[in-house]
Amino acid sequence: MKNIMITVAYDGANYHGFAFQENVATIEGTIKNAIDNLTGEDSEIIGASRTDAGVHAYGNIVVFKTESSIPAVSFAAALNSKLPDDIRIMKSEEVPLDFHPRKCVSEKTYEYRILNTKTLIPTKRLYTCHCSYDLDEKLMHEAAQFLVGEHDFSSFCSAGSQALSHVRNIISCDVSRHGDEVVIRIIGNGFLYNMVRIIAGTLMDIGRGKGVPSDIKDIIDARDRAAAGPTAPPQGLFLIKYNFLQVWS
Repeated sequence: MKNIMITVAYDGANYHGFAFQENVATIEGTIKNAIDNLTGEDSEIIGASRTDAGVHAYGNIVVFKTESSIPAVSFAAALNSKLPDDIRIMKSEEVPLDFHPRKCVSEKTYEYRILNTKTLIPTKRLYTCHCSYDLDEKLMHEAAQFLVGEHDFSSFCSAGSQALSHVRNIISCDVSRHGDEVVIRIIGNGFLYNMVRIIAGTLMDIGRGKGVPSDIKDIIDARDRAAAGPTAPPQGLFLIKYNFLQVWS
């Protein structure tokens, strides 16, 4: 028996999120079908982040145990031959049998991409959030600095969260403009349900003049979802990478 960790990239546009659901296409269900077809086993797979419908990833993590004789490093190519083009395994490796991607210390990097043009560019509609209002990315960046550090992020968590604690540590949060796109890049040790999308919606409000950067401190202190801005739509969100703060052989 060995435990295989795969790094997964996907275009989430055609899926009902990561987590398995009956009778609909999901990232988890599609990967499981490929693994089971390859190994002949009924695998149990564990995803590090159960991204919402329409959210994309360059570096989500999945682990599964197998008795297969296929070398760990060969699973990436073997699975890619059985997966659709909008899901790709970027890397595969063996990890300890007790490794669980949601029960170890890690840093996660997300980006939220905003298309800041008067008119929506059709080819970007599935990969950015369109905002026709002028955004001041410098004000957004200034506001984002109030998010850095360990806080109770209850104001940035949607109803339905099963988290026992809403305290999280944001390591960095930067906002920059790249042509007609404004990109929010945030690194933290964990994120609550819809947290990044609520942060994006709140920063966009400030960027268009609905508030000032220091309002973020008051929103955090309120610990009330109603104090923050709207939940930005899913298509602008990308899970960039996981950095596990441990070493295995």
